[in-house]
Amino acid sequence: MSKGKILLVEDNDHQRMLYREELEQQGYDVDIALDGDNALAKVESQPPDLVILDIELPNRDGIETMRKLLNDYPNLPIILNSAYAHYKSNFISWGAQAYLIKSSDLSQLVEEVNKALGKPKEK
Repeated sequence: MSKGKILLVEDNDHQRMLYREELEQQGYDVDIALDGDNALAKVESQPPDLVILDIELPNRDGIETMRKLLNDYPNLPIILNSAYAHYKSNFISWGAQAYLIKSSDLSQLVEEVNKALGKPKEK
């Protein structure tokens, strides 16, 4: 039984595969989008329970994508996941449920996903 549906918006093949594998092991259904335009189309056709959104994306960047998502789906939780800390000071990023710096340790990502979707913390 799925814990929820996540849309993972990530253009880096390695990170996308790593995150998808970890989240699926945690019991989530994970759909993929490679850029902001694709993410918006997927949310419109089948809204997920949560979006994990990279910032540096081709076509429409993550900040612009998040702005559109929050405008159209104000209750949709979004976790920004970036290699760059400087976007955290951008006031638009404050609309996200969480802002994470990319890491090979996915425990913080899993914790924030569980928190955003109201799942109890794993012991």
